[in-house]
Amino acid sequence: MIKHFVPLVIILIILSSCMKGQKVDLIVHNAKIHVMNDANSVYDAMAIRDGKVIEVGPERQILNKYRSEEDIDALGKDVYPGLTDAHGHLLMYANQKLGVDLTGAKSMEEVIYRCEKYYAKSSNKFIIGRGWDQSLWSNDSMPNNQQLSKVFKNIPVCLYRIDGHAALVNDFLIKRTKITSNNIDGGEVKMEKGVPTGLLIDNAINIISKSIPAYSQSQVKEAILEIQEELFQYGITGTHEAGIDFKHIKLFKSMVASGKLKLELYAMLMNSAENRSFAIKNGPYSYRNLSIRSFKVFADGALGSRGALLKKPYSDEHQSHGLLLTSVKEMRDVSLFCLKHGYQMNTHGIGDSANSLILDIYKNAFKRNPDHRFRIEHSQVIDPSDFVKFSEYAVFPSVQPTHATSDQRWSEKRLGKERLVGAYAYKTLLRQYGMLAIGTDFPVESTNPFYTIHAAVQRKNPSNDPLNGFLAKEALSLEEVIRGMTIWAAFSSFQERELGSLEKGKRANFVIFDKPIESNPTFEQNYAWMTFIRGKKVFALDEL
Repeated sequence: MIKHFVPLVIILIILSSCMKGQKVDLIVHNAKIHVMNDANSVYDAMAIRDGKVIEVGPERQILNKYRSEEDIDALGKDVYPGLTDAHGHLLMYANQKLGVDLTGAKSMEEVIYRCEKYYAKSSNKFIIGRGWDQSLWSNDSMPNNQQLSKVFKNIPVCLYRIDGHAALVNDFLIKRTKITSNNIDGGEVKMEKGVPTGLLIDNAINIISKSIPAYSQSQVKEAILEIQEELFQYGITGTHEAGIDFKHIKLFKSMVASGKLKLELYAMLMNSAENRSFAIKNGPYSYRNLSIRSFKVFADGALGSRGALLKKPYSDEHQSHGLLLTSVKEMRDVSLFCLKHGYQMNTHGIGDSANSLILDIYKNAFKRNPDHRFRIEHSQVIDPSDFVKFSEYAVFPSVQPTHATSDQRWSEKRLGKERLVGAYAYKTLLRQYGMLAIGTDFPVESTNPFYTIHAAVQRKNPSNDPLNGFLAKEALSLEEVIRGMTIWAAFSSFQERELGSLEKGKRANFVIFDKPIESNPTFEQNYAWMTFIRGKKVFALDEL
């Protein structure tokens, strides 16, 4: 009797252990989990351990197979991989938060009023502002500094246009930096009767950059953490930081080391001697959630400030073709450096001439390494004859759909109707390369990814203008936009093995959305219900 009893006890213990299931850290169930894999799988439940996805599958299968101390009933809500903003500017946005926010100002008078209001409360003895956009004013003329210099005579004032490619400075700053000439490679100092008007375009801004006081590192860090919370509320768990100086590597590393900066951060290095030395020494670099393996280069300026480099003159300024900010020789040199050291080259390209030059440079990259994944940031205005080169040279388009719906008010003035055929052509670019990296270019545009979805699918701004959509033939599907902010964004940064989908073994970065993810002709706001990074909750709507 005892001989038969012992094996029976062992069997019961084993069965009991199996019934309890494998231990994991977190189970999400009663959900609509969009894996974003090649099969477009949608499942009910997911098990997570050590910050990674262990398994995604049917509800009964996951609940029977696994046990955890924490279960989340998702109430049937949509679950997606955490969104990635594939082109943003944390540092620029942090400085905007610390300075005067000029976004949406309707006149120069309102710009000055906001500066006065800011200065009255600030302990800083300088004013830095960002966000003015003359296209919102009664006329589309670029401003001068006459009013600004009358109000602020004894402190430095620098006010950046919304795109960062133009700045208005007061006479105090002009005298301090001794600006006397408009002969600037890749830039322009606007002059009237031989006197600077205070308006600086593109590389001319570099003249005054060293004379502008900087905010403290603690102020910048605090502002970045505020931005991180803003991103989390939208379900954004990662961003591609489009251009950092060498000193910012240390800043981001310290924030990551402290555990406060939780975002998956893919940083693009500016082309400097120090940054090149860093790349030579470290190769593709990774430190926890910070990844660095690309260089950011500016081929031209912005369309709004007429700095974008066009093949033919501007339709509303016939003497100008725009500006080439980096010589072709220098861009070729960067591309060879990147190929040698395993880095990506991500080049800002707005005008059709700039994009054409970049494509020709990238042709050599394709010959040397077909999987180079070199990107064109913005890919905004393309000569129709150049589209095929994205396919031929494997060039990755990185686009920001809200630019189309913001620019639609004035883009035809700049380009004329003929060139609009190749402008903001996201569907055409997708057909060529097969993928798009999708971002916002914040703070030039809002961080809100639902504005991005509405702009890409409906081709409208949040106010639902224009009625029938802007260049509506270039609309993307909802699935294409989501892929552009998840798995394609991961592929565009060599991170597809760790990020971008909720497949087994990948990081458990995911968002449970408050409402279903849809796209309708009328804009409707949505938020994250919960946001997770590496299996840890970083945001909950009901905890606000």
